[in-house]
Amino acid sequence: MTSHWRIFGQSSRFRTSGVAASVALAATIVACSGSPSASDGSAGAPAAGAATAGTTSGAGSAGASTSGGSSGAPVAGGGASGGPVAGSGGGGGDAAGAGGASGGAAGTGGAGGATASYAADIAFCKAALDSAAVDYKGFLTAYPNDGAKIPRSAKGNTVKTVALGDWTIGFDAGNLWLLYEHTKDDAYLKAAQAWTNTLYSQRLRTDDHDVGFITTTSYGNGYRITKNPDYAAVIKTAGASLGTRFNAKVGCTKSWNNDTWSFPVIIDNMMNLELLYRATELGGSADLAADAKQHALTTLTNHFRPDFSSYHLVDYNPTTGAVIKKQTVQGIADDSAWARGQAWGLYGFTMSYRESKDMRFLSHALSIAEFYTKHADFPADNVPYFDFATVQREDIPNYRDASAGAVAAGGLLELANYTTPEAAARYRAFAIKTLRSLASPDYRAADGNGHFLLMHSVGNFPANDEIDVAINYADYYYLEALSRCKALPQ
Repeated sequence: MTSHWRIFGQSSRFRTSGVAASVALAATIVACSGSPSASDGSAGAPAAGAATAGTTSGAGSAGASTSGGSSGAPVAGGGASGGPVAGSGGGGGDAAGAGGASGGAAGTGGAGGATASYAADIAFCKAALDSAAVDYKGFLTAYPNDGAKIPRSAKGNTVKTVALGDWTIGFDAGNLWLLYEHTKDDAYLKAAQAWTNTLYSQRLRTDDHDVGFITTTSYGNGYRITKNPDYAAVIKTAGASLGTRFNAKVGCTKSWNNDTWSFPVIIDNMMNLELLYRATELGGSADLAADAKQHALTTLTNHFRPDFSSYHLVDYNPTTGAVIKKQTVQGIADDSAWARGQAWGLYGFTMSYRESKDMRFLSHALSIAEFYTKHADFPADNVPYFDFATVQREDIPNYRDASAGAVAAGGLLELANYTTPEAAARYRAFAIKTLRSLASPDYRAADGNGHFLLMHSVGNFPANDEIDVAINYADYYYLEALSRCKALPQ
């Protein structure tokens, strides 16, 4: 649920221009793999491939090779070096330069860097998952699995529970699936199956977009891990239910049914598109994936500001598709950047690229990532304030939002798989620093905490609801991000 601080639309609050950086990044995804190119030297002078030095996170990008010269001397592309994860060498140009008397010969390939390794980070993430698996065992005995009192959040040992229908009810089952996947402990498997089966009735819900969150975290993980065909059937049914909320004139699925807005669409809804893609993949209607793609395109057009920060909610005229209003619900102002909303967008557009292979979604995800990771007011431990504008407001406490940090960390770790070596290294380093912070005593709960893992999340600040609490979706995206970290290249 997002909002924005007006000054963030200006370059003075953003260390690097989000537009310029993301466009350049998207344009060089292919080039930085060492793709050959020819140079047009007016004097025929040989040109070397440009190499980017390794960042502090360790990966240098590959050199972009060019060639040319009056004597035809080959010029090698420069291999990047520097950080713990060295860049690969740039490939040589395969065509002679146009300048010069006879044209230069093709350049030779640049020297390769050292082998990439995240061994220490992988070991850390495995250890953090081991610790979570031990501590979460108390959850198995503390809460009945009856669908009436599903633990949602906690402040110390004061636990808030919800019944079937709440948007967060799938995350506890999801946590159990992720812990089973890591440990192969049958106790977690049996609990995951039981908590998932409790949600069976939710597959038919057509009154809210959150059937996506509920189903993807529970049945989605269950099917991914076990390939149980019964879970696939639920995913298809739930996808069809969500599909009934799509309006072709607007180009989006409707988020909520209420009298406050005509056709509200929140940035969170990007996360629920995965259910539509998965339902099509499992044999459901192809229209569901098409609707998911259109929803993402509409959101790309209407939810984002020039600096690639996002509004939380856009209200549409359901008859004409026209935008009525853009605002926040859970941030501090309509023109501020609510942290979890930025994280939903980053994660959601990365997932949309993975499912559709539409380069517009990759470019947009990269732009959001540049805004998020290079923001001037980001805390040093990489766990965001609940709204990026809090540091500009003396009347607003600087609460952190561990849930936003966990969502963004997982999104960045996936996005790193689709971009240049240099950008991938930066995104992985940022995400891993976030995870190390979340695993520290500053955020990771010890005893108590209602058997939740993380402290210090913010649900809805304007409503004074779930302020500085443990919350189940923070734990879910923390475990998921740790699992993605565990899968990094050795």
